Amino acid sequence: MRIAVPKTLFLALSLALLAGCAAPPSSVAPNPSPLAASNINLIFVVSSDLAYQADGDVNANTANLTSQGLQRSLLMAPFLQAYVLQKNNVSAIYALEPMTHLQTADKYPDMAPLETIQQFAMMNKDTLQFNANESSLYTANSFHINVSYSIGQTVGGVAQPLINCVGCQGIDYADQGKDNDSLLSNLMKAGVPGYYVFSAPWDTTLNMMTVLNKANGYNLSLPSSYSGPNIVYAITVVPSGAASLATYNSDVRPSSVYPVLNPEPSVSTPCQATLFNYSAPSANPPLKNTNETLYLIRHAEAHPVSSWENGNYVAQGQWRSLALPNALQGKIAPDQVYSIDPAQVDPSGYFAWSYVRPSLTIQPYAIANNLPYNLVANFELDDATTVTQNTIDFFFNDARFSNHKILLAWEHEHFPPFVSALLKSYGSSQTAPAWASGDYDSIWTVTIDAKGNLTANNALCEGINPALLPATAPTF
Repeated sequence: MRIAVPKTLFLALSLALLAGCAAPPSSVAPNPSPLAASNINLIFVVSSDLAYQADGDVNANTANLTSQGLQRSLLMAPFLQAYVLQKNNVSAIYALEPMTHLQTADKYPDMAPLETIQQFAMMNKDTLQFNANESSLYTANSFHINVSYSIGQTVGGVAQPLINCVGCQGIDYADQGKDNDSLLSNLMKAGVPGYYVFSAPWDTTLNMMTVLNKANGYNLSLPSSYSGPNIVYAITVVPSGAASLATYNSDVRPSSVYPVLNPEPSVSTPCQATLFNYSAPSANPPLKNTNETLYLIRHAEAHPVSSWENGNYVAQGQWRSLALPNALQGKIAPDQVYSIDPAQVDPSGYFAWSYVRPSLTIQPYAIANNLPYNLVANFELDDATTVTQNTIDFFFNDARFSNHKILLAWEHEHFPPFVSALLKSYGSSQTAPAWASGDYDSIWTVTIDAKGNLTANNALCEGINPALLPATAPTF
């Protein structure tokens, strides 16, 4: 007997089946209880790379996160904060040193671990001294991320650090010199209760948990294979010294489109800086490159009060960073993105920090536009005697940049001497103005034309008014 099914019912059943295939009902077991602040909690967040990822989280060409991978990181943050840390403040965050894990034939640095944990960092707080009076403390919606090299560590293509910051040490992908082992060992020896979060690819994460397990004789049953980027592992050590392993599953299901901010910051604020426009023609140009444009932008908002510093930007800056793809659309069209190696140490303020904010400011733009993203790592930003000439040589005396447009996120105080030195090399007496301390919005454009002539101006800006950006991180 043949049964006739009404078309409307057939369509409804079909859509239901299709929906079920795309997003099956969750069969995830209940998560363990949140971790107690009275214990030492080592929390391992598995970042995505080309070898281990959820399908679609990593761009195969750039080895960077995709919009889907970025969405996952934004959704993982509130899960970590609420269901793993039970809304307590994190004690420390460690991420992979990007230059220790180069991927694809083009050797792109692995920036995914930093972006994976950045939204979480924005949901925590640093309370820091901001002037000479030690009793003057300020609490900001931002937490520092440790991603710097250990003392004596050697990484190909990376300048030897000018400043050794033991407290800034990050995670080495291959555990060179047993650096990760020492990091874990020192944490355990210190014996300070709290929440210590690590963001690294699966193979590095598994190795760290294995080393910790064996070195301390915990005899924990560790995972034997990759279970996906939604899984968070926590090794907890109670005051008696006994350890346990908890496995959390965020079960987040990110969209594949770039995240939408709510509210979306306006990107039409008029440029505030006093305009300049310099030109320096030359019959015998001092630079090797031609047909090149370099767009210079500052990192996002970082100083809620003068001299407050943690190497990261603050929550206001997260709004700017995520809004950059919209803000820059139709204004510039770079084909490459660069920033300074976040593992470099910034001695600003009253401490030393991993200088992560320029690279994290520009990463969402690279993600949204599927652009190759590289780091400047072969010279130190804080080497005042050589940084200007090194920057000129890197970007304008290397043929790989001819016929390209590059977007560079940098430290703003280096822009004026850089542009002034370029003008001087052309025999010009013109000098670039100082970049205002409160200006996070300007875009400086430096162009070398087909004949090698130089122009520089600040006609463009992002159009985002910092006064209108919320003091807390966006929610997703």
